[in-house]
Amino acid sequence: MGRTMAETPGLRLSAGRYHRAMLLALDIGNTNVALGLVNGEAIVASRRAATRSASTPDELEMLIDGLLHLDGASLADVTGISLASVVPALTSGVETMAERRGLPLLSASAATMPIPVRTERPAEVGADRLVNGLAVARLYGAPAIVVDVGTATTFDCIARDGGYIGGAIAPGLEIGLEALASRTARLPRIELAEPKRAIGTDTVSAMQSGVVLGYRALTLGLLERIRAELARTEKVEESAIQVVLTGGLSAAPWARDLPGVDAIDPELTLKGLAILWAVASGSPAVPGQTTAGWTGSAAGSIHIISEKAR
Repeated sequence: MGRTMAETPGLRLSAGRYHRAMLLALDIGNTNVALGLVNGEAIVASRRAATRSASTPDELEMLIDGLLHLDGASLADVTGISLASVVPALTSGVETMAERRGLPLLSASAATMPIPVRTERPAEVGADRLVNGLAVARLYGAPAIVVDVGTATTFDCIARDGGYIGGAIAPGLEIGLEALASRTARLPRIELAEPKRAIGTDTVSAMQSGVVLGYRALTLGLLERIRAELARTEKVEESAIQVVLTGGLSAAPWARDLPGVDAIDPELTLKGLAILWAVASGSPAVPGQTTAGWTGSAAGSIHIISEKAR
């Protein structure tokens, strides 16, 4: 039997009853705040803004309400919030906003995940990484690897039974670019475009080669090693492992032809937050709370780039 909403750790309830069509999925990262408005099993609108960790609860509320207004909605329409945040100050701001508006709030953490978290310190694993693990197992199957390209580049591994078993963290593409521009006297800020050749003939093309092609090499090299280790651990062929790319930079042109990646899903975290809420509420959309299911129309924006993921 699954937990009722009242029994779910991390879930704050108001007197109002949750209506699934008005769920706000909120992903607060170090670089961006992403939100999605969930109607049934589909994300009907999504928006993104820069993260400002010094924002007050009032400023955060204004930001979220303003983003919703871009799609003809508002916080007055929302009757539940599913949150993944790695910025403690903004987590507190969302809690304040939810309490003030009487909204039920479910915060993703190792304690609220309906999957095993098999790491030495589960509480230290980022909420977004756990939510991605939940989403990839439900929408694509397991074993799987999620590659999240954002401020940091994270690799998260999911076992055959849907459990989260660890991963890797590397500097993000934009961090490397920012370091070059800010810590050198003569190197400019450049566009993140993939050069035609690895041998640059001017400063800009040389930086693009080092940053973009170098980042691709880092991603592919680490992915190859992680996939081999996961295949040995789970006793499966490497081809049986689903690899899904997500994050703020996953929609960039250079990411579309990464070999070994089965799908690009920029909204994977938002979908995972919707799935987390559905599990916590005992929704029939998650029959039996197995590692399969809740695919439905939630998969609508998935960009499949290999036959294996079809």
